[in-house]
Amino acid sequence: MSELITADLVDLDLSATTKDAAARSLAERMVAAHRVTDLDGFLADVAAREAQMPTGLDGGIGIPHCRSEHVSAPTLAFGRSAAGIDFGAADGPADLIFLIAAPAGADDDHLTILSGLARRLMDPEFTAALRAGTEPAAAAALIRGEEPAEPAAEQEPEHAEPGRDAGAAAAEPAADAPFRVVAVTSCPTGIAHTYMAAESLAAAGRDQGVEITVETQGSAGFTKLDPAVIAAADAVIWAHDVEVREKGRFRGKPLVDVGVKAGINRPAELIAEARRKAERGEVAAMAEGDGGTDSGDGDGLGTDRAHFGVRLRTYLMSGVSYMVPFVAAGGLLIALSFAIGGYEIADAKSVADHFVWGEADSWAALLNLIGSAAFGFLVPVLAGYIAYGMADRPALVPGFVGGAIALTVNAGFLGGLVAGLLAGAVVMAIQRVPVHATLRGIMPVLVIPLIASAVVGFLMFIVVGKPIASLQNALTDWLNGLSGSNAVILGVVLGLMMCFDMGGPLNKVAYAFAVGGLADPTPGSLKVMAAVMAAGMVPPLAMALATTVRKKLFTKTERENGRAAWVLGASFITEGAIPFAAADPLRVIPSVMAGGAVTGALSMAFGATLRAPHGGVFVVPLIGEPFLYLLAVAAGTLVAAALVVLLKGARRTTSAPAGDPAASGETRVAVTA
Repeated sequence: MSELITADLVDLDLSATTKDAAARSLAERMVAAHRVTDLDGFLADVAAREAQMPTGLDGGIGIPHCRSEHVSAPTLAFGRSAAGIDFGAADGPADLIFLIAAPAGADDDHLTILSGLARRLMDPEFTAALRAGTEPAAAAALIRGEEPAEPAAEQEPEHAEPGRDAGAAAAEPAADAPFRVVAVTSCPTGIAHTYMAAESLAAAGRDQGVEITVETQGSAGFTKLDPAVIAAADAVIWAHDVEVREKGRFRGKPLVDVGVKAGINRPAELIAEARRKAERGEVAAMAEGDGGTDSGDGDGLGTDRAHFGVRLRTYLMSGVSYMVPFVAAGGLLIALSFAIGGYEIADAKSVADHFVWGEADSWAALLNLIGSAAFGFLVPVLAGYIAYGMADRPALVPGFVGGAIALTVNAGFLGGLVAGLLAGAVVMAIQRVPVHATLRGIMPVLVIPLIASAVVGFLMFIVVGKPIASLQNALTDWLNGLSGSNAVILGVVLGLMMCFDMGGPLNKVAYAFAVGGLADPTPGSLKVMAAVMAAGMVPPLAMALATTVRKKLFTKTERENGRAAWVLGASFITEGAIPFAAADPLRVIPSVMAGGAVTGALSMAFGATLRAPHGGVFVVPLIGEPFLYLLAVAAGTLVAAALVVLLKGARRTTSAPAGDPAASGETRVAVTA
């Protein structure tokens, strides 16, 4: 493995006065060292990364960096500016500039070394030595870690707090345990800011006597935090600019959610905020669309060794979580257009040809067209991000293409599922083919999308598209024919699924089944959507009611969460009941499942329909049979609340109530692992 930096890549008298000129000057050294193959192409990639977020850091540091197909080997160039160069840091210009270049297919070893440099930049002794150095060779050696400037903490695993075993964190006696925090850091490139934020948080934790364990979700992969460590934590900090992977692990914890630069520049404030939230008992409620197991970045790094069924569920949830915002935006716009102009507005002329500012029908038609445009992305987005969850960015193009073809051949929602899985599988197969190092740069941006799109297109058009379309039509006919006991049984099943894990995989499967029918709505699919949303409202509403009528059965924190659960339940945010389920799963989960089953069955029996995929009570005017629909929700809420009170009351007869304010000073929700 070649050295990341040599004396030729060091400029201790950098004369550039702008960040673009500095990047060009250092990049020219990379070209001369045969590390960069196309200067202008590489600088365009650097500029694109800089446009996402300034790379200046407090303390006089600039770290322009990118992954680029024009980089032949991971490389680092260092420049020292006497006048300083503005890289967008709050405290002024940077005098230490590190240009980091990583190939599009960089290997984990090199990226781990680059992440180590990012951590060392948080050490004042390291940066002081660079400012005082006089020889390029000595500066290069120092950056490579060949000089004793690196703190001992740097030798620890990057996902754990320096000087501490992650598993031991959960095993200390509770009597004298410090305040415990788990954190996740990530940035768009996953090379520098990710690891600098981790080191900054760890250092602040040591200064404050706080036990902090950090998971770095960088380009070199990530090692998941031990579930026991998460369970023992008092609070969670996310310092990220890309979506946190597998965020469902942190449900039920006080959460501080900020950008990655906040983790670098003000870690002490974040820890203090986490402590305050824990003291108040604030718990993050993840809304619909937040992944229960994996919400998105989804390159499979956290699931490589998991059972196939677990991986498959993760891939599907990745697609669903990205699809839901399109469903919510498009569905609510269409529903609003119906509320203004009636259902016949769907057949109105295009507003591009006819629009009258003062006519309500014109505005209704406009909303309908915008919503329909958003809905048109539903199946391609589902397919694209299922593929993305399986094989990362190279799979996006074949996934979207496969999803679009599914619409073309009328394969619908099921076709999108199959197209996404096919695209991910094809890309994963191509990625296993060994290629020469010179081709690695073009594989993810040219070769893989080209070949995979052709293969997936062939399969969807010629092989599987028509059979799936036939199955989709059969499912639609079945839903349209549902009546009587069959409809009630389906409502019971959907209600149980919505309430079992409250935002987890089963909940998402039921929700995805419902919203899939809205792409081409029929009377049957509209009944399914109504039953799903009604049942999803029951758990938080039931817990809110239970904490109101029998306060002594709940802790002070649970009573506070109960007040918030009224709003969450009314808004169809099922996750509002998670703190209660986490604290007492054996009593809460069966109770809310029973309530959800009652609501789902009654909604189907009453024939309630719903064209909006979200909104709770706020979209009641758009519901068919609204009075009976609300009656179904109320009935399920009463059943669930009564069962919770009954089961918790039975426990009180055999032991002192753990939630009694006089018996417990508890200020945070206890989550069982």
